[in-house]
Amino acid sequence: MPRFTIHDLAATIDARAAAGGEGSYTRKLLDKGAEHCAKKFGEEAVETVIAAVENDREHLIAEGADLLYHFLVLLKARGIKLDEVEAALDKRTTMSGLEEKASRKGSS
Repeated sequence: MPRFTIHDLAATIDARAAAGGEGSYTRKLLDKGAEHCAKKFGEEAVETVIAAVENDREHLIAEGADLLYHFLVLLKARGIKLDEVEAALDKRTTMSGLEEKASRKGSS
């Protein structure tokens, strides 16, 4: 049985964004603009942190799913593909995390 992946989620978001309609939560988020999508992502990030701090496994899993969804919607709102984020991650694997972080200090 095939596993549902983050790429499947990105494809679902793309399809729902293209289809539009009143019944699509994704379309409603996108129609409110990237700033709204960013705020929703931030809300989900806070909820994810709270679930982690409270050591609530099931709640953390649920909030993590919401966080990933809202992150992908935010990327869509800004015209960024998941592949672009993956490419940035791929570049970072050529050095240690500490080296990579140090290399970004001047560019942030």
